[in-house]
Amino acid sequence: MANCDVASILVNTIQLSIPPVSGDITDLQPVSVLSDEQVLMLIELQMELEQDARLSELLVGEARRRHRQQAATLAEGDRSELQILMQVYQEGLLRKATALSEAVKRGLIEPLS
Repeated sequence: MANCDVASILVNTIQLSIPPVSGDITDLQPVSVLSDEQVLMLIELQMELEQDARLSELLVGEARRRHRQQAATLAEGDRSELQILMQVYQEGLLRKATALSEAVKRGLIEPLS
């Protein structure tokens, strides 16, 4: 680890702290072995539209509930769904960030300022 760059250390730390929702994420190839084209495609990674819309809906509902300071929060099923969707979002964000780091390392894109 002493010879690792900061981005690699951060990626490793985040990967260890966010357990995957499903085995699918652990079956993915490491970004470092992907082709340049695949890395650049990952930079554009987006959450599925249906998942994104539902996540927004759940987050807005929770914010409204908290704002009204009601004792009841999201129903258990919605809370579980919110946690899963947040995990999907975080996994995608991690994959995208890893791809950005790899693209900069390879000189495919300029470092973000």
